Amino acid sequence: MDNQTGRPTAARAGEKWKWRMACRVDDVPKDGGACVSLDDEQIAIFHFSRRGEWFATQNECPHKQQMALSRGLIGSAGPDNEPKLACPFHKRTFSLLSGECLNDEPLRIAVYPVRIRDGKVFVGMRARAEK
Repeated sequence: MDNQTGRPTAARAGEKWKWRMACRVDDVPKDGGACVSLDDEQIAIFHFSRRGEWFATQNECPHKQQMALSRGLIGSAGPDNEPKLACPFHKRTFSLLSGECLNDEPLRIAVYPVRIRDGKVFVGMRARAEK
């Protein structure tokens, strides 16, 4: 089940995914993040254990183009308790569901679906067009 909850994310809407094994569950700290390289992209993976959910985003902060989001802080925002990520350097905050910047800025990060199977973390990477 995606995200361990089956909750739809913006990343799933109408896109085809190539599921890639990213790491072991034990490689990602509880209520923290880790960075992996998949298909030549740095991907930040988060284990939001307080919510029982997993998330994946691009690792690059779009504000200053630093590979830092995997070291960011995760939490919840607003009346809906939306899961969020704060860049450790610039404090820009992003929705872990949609990738939208929650600081009223026109920034966005890519989000990816996550599956947990047999103690392994799988991330859905966008299928690239055949050449």
